[in-house]
Amino acid sequence: MIVERASNPQFVSNTYLVDDGQGGPAFFVDAGGPVAPLIAAAERRDLQPTHVLLTHHHFDHVCELEQLRARWPALKVLISPRERELWRGPDGGAGESAADGGADTIEAGQPLRFGALEVCPLATPGHTAGMLSFLVGEDGDGEMDAARQGKRPSGAPPGGFRAASAAVFTGDTLFQGSVGGVKAPGHTTYADLRDSIMGTLMELAPETVIYPGHADATTVAREWESNPFIRVWRGLDREGGERCTALGKEATLVLLGSDYDGGTKAWIRWPDGSDDIVPGSRVQRAP
Repeated sequence: MIVERASNPQFVSNTYLVDDGQGGPAFFVDAGGPVAPLIAAAERRDLQPTHVLLTHHHFDHVCELEQLRARWPALKVLISPRERELWRGPDGGAGESAADGGADTIEAGQPLRFGALEVCPLATPGHTAGMLSFLVGEDGDGEMDAARQGKRPSGAPPGGFRAASAAVFTGDTLFQGSVGGVKAPGHTTYADLRDSIMGTLMELAPETVIYPGHADATTVAREWESNPFIRVWRGLDREGGERCTALGKEATLVLLGSDYDGGTKAWIRWPDGSDDIVPGSRVQRAP
């Protein structure tokens, strides 16, 4: 598997070009740009991209989609049904639907084949309702079948699916050292985000490479051991109890961690006991 990345200097969002390295068709994951270097890479390597797989509908992940389709008009764009409902068109403009932009839908567990590679979409809601992560590997030992069924292959040890050279593209669910927020447009809940990470992504094999929607790649093993949110969820580190103001309301600061853009991400708890993940910039600590 060969993965090439371009990162948008404004949004720090990633677009990926993926192929099997054996002459099979290529595909893109997201289209937040800049896509020009990836177009050049595909032309240089004589690749024939057939699809754009969108993790979710936010502008910083779709804003250069039309540049890809201008180069390859037959590109098929796939997004989850819920994200298609939320998407306001290929340029983000009001009143233009995803259908007008020519996007089709794909469901979690629906496999795709690109030469020697199989892609299994995983449902990872939280940051958005229909967020998909894309698990990519070679279908040789049943692990991709197990992923489609939402269970580990028979005989696999606790800790995950076993796949040689597997990778997962996580959109805005999980980053190196951080997690997605649950206050962006189309979000669901903290509980959904936590379950997507702990019940789905952290069930993948430790060596699985994580290609997030923003900033640098990591691995399941690295995040399992060092991601501060995951460490607290595992019971390795304690929750904080500092009083604060979040989004203008009284709350408890459970954790303040680093985020992909150099800022911070905050896990906060409201007086009713419910939790949220919000930008650290929206939290004021008590003097």
